[in-house]
Amino acid sequence: MFSAKQRPEQIGKLSKYQFDVLVIGGGITGAGIALDAVSRGMSVALVEMQDFAAGTSSRSTKLVHGGLRYLKQFEVKLVAEVGKEREIVYENAVHVTEPQRMLLPFHKGGTFGPISTSLGLRVYDFLAGVKKSERRKMLKPEEALEKEPLLKKEGLLGGGYYVEYRTDDARLTLETLKKAAEGGAVCLNYAKAESFLYKNGKVAGARIQDVVNGQRFEVDAQVTINASGPWVDEVRSLDAKATGKQLRLTKGTHIVVDQKKFPLRHAVYFDTPDKRMVFAIPRDTKVYVGTTDTFFEQNPIDPSATKEDVAYLIEAVSGMFPEIRLAPSDIESTWAGVRPLILEEGLDPSEISRKDEIWESDNGLISIAGGKLTGYRKMAETIVDKTAKKLEKKTGKKYGSSITKHLPLSGGDFGGSENFGGFVSQTALSAGQFGLSAEEGRMLAQFFGTNAGKVFGYYQLMPDNNPQGLPKSLAAILKYMIEDEMAFTPADFFVRRTGDLYFHIADVVRYKESVLAFMASELNYSEEQKTQYRNELNEEIQRATRYVRGALQ
Repeated sequence: MFSAKQRPEQIGKLSKYQFDVLVIGGGITGAGIALDAVSRGMSVALVEMQDFAAGTSSRSTKLVHGGLRYLKQFEVKLVAEVGKEREIVYENAVHVTEPQRMLLPFHKGGTFGPISTSLGLRVYDFLAGVKKSERRKMLKPEEALEKEPLLKKEGLLGGGYYVEYRTDDARLTLETLKKAAEGGAVCLNYAKAESFLYKNGKVAGARIQDVVNGQRFEVDAQVTINASGPWVDEVRSLDAKATGKQLRLTKGTHIVVDQKKFPLRHAVYFDTPDKRMVFAIPRDTKVYVGTTDTFFEQNPIDPSATKEDVAYLIEAVSGMFPEIRLAPSDIESTWAGVRPLILEEGLDPSEISRKDEIWESDNGLISIAGGKLTGYRKMAETIVDKTAKKLEKKTGKKYGSSITKHLPLSGGDFGGSENFGGFVSQTALSAGQFGLSAEEGRMLAQFFGTNAGKVFGYYQLMPDNNPQGLPKSLAAILKYMIEDEMAFTPADFFVRRTGDLYFHIADVVRYKESVLAFMASELNYSEEQKTQYRNELNEEIQRATRYVRGALQ
């Protein structure tokens, strides 16, 4: 049950049963916890006050990476753990994660040199257990320039060549949640935890408000886990006996540029004059660059790029790629995300550890914060281990160990990376049976994995000319995302389900009214909802494209 049309049924289930676990927060951490718990046989409820992945989990650098730079801070354990997790995340979700060859150039007087780069990457390979085909290579200056001719030539001493994994962070979250729902977890977006329930002085669930219609209901649970990311402290404050460390929020901003303006051939990880590290990564016909790292004191619900953020990244590009002269008007879109890090007084944003920590209040509320996207599965395993012990004391029931290390996510049931190419080719050939071209079938298979067949089915049922004027293939994708991915608003569709707001902004502007009309018909919007959701999407567009020259708005 993961359909936007089934909200009443989901609320009915949430309010009717007592669950073993209630997870507050529908980002990647909460999703991972829900999947780990349900796969061990626990009954699981999950609520998210916005859309799934609407916070940090759709606003990262979109890499499942091991954190090479943390070796500089001697975070050896963190690098080892998340480095090994990269391969696990990849194999369980090949359709949303792919190897990305990364070039790390080093220049005279820069942060890295030939010896430190070679040693760092060798240690990285060892700690992360990198497979032989993906281990680092050291490049001479001419070899580095052959890989990426736009690199600054002055003072270039060479480069390190290694592998990271690029992902779609929001879709990784959704595929994790869908797999949890397949196992019986009841997950609901636009459902805000307003206060806690108590039994014998201990947290025993929460009172929830349905943000869509204002309805309030209660979710009873043996164990409640606060995995709300930047809102962890806010949720903890609802518990009178909240204890533990506090968060320090930092903001990271990314910019997106067309490859016609920035014809980058290769992903590059490079240092800046202030000794930070920045990524420049090709994706489709665009290049995205990030990230900044600054303290953030505002409401984390809508972080956005500032002029200073954009100027910093433009300067970083100019420093490493002197031939590229970007102006703010060259930026097609931007996004900014907030990192919920553990407060460490006196440290700069880039120096604060990315490790995760778990607290439990005197009232039994478990909270988790910090950590990296790459480590979400291991974080979930740790916190569910703790939860299993609590449940055993309460109920006497025993739960086994985590099985998520080798559990494909939704859409990933094709037997691992070695079979993905064959699956895509075979699926492309079968697309003709549904009226799709082989190329359309290939694209859908690469995007949806083994769920592509459901999209094919929706396509076959769609009229050739739908009343809203959407291309038939786009209408089928939208239908799937409503029926099977709980997309409830146009912003859900364009931002979290497809990522088009960042990488195909012209399509968003072109089809926004048609998508609104289609969703209004499918989900029975009121006139007030239509106005609200149109305004929300326009605000998202304005926030992402404020630097664009022209008439996108």
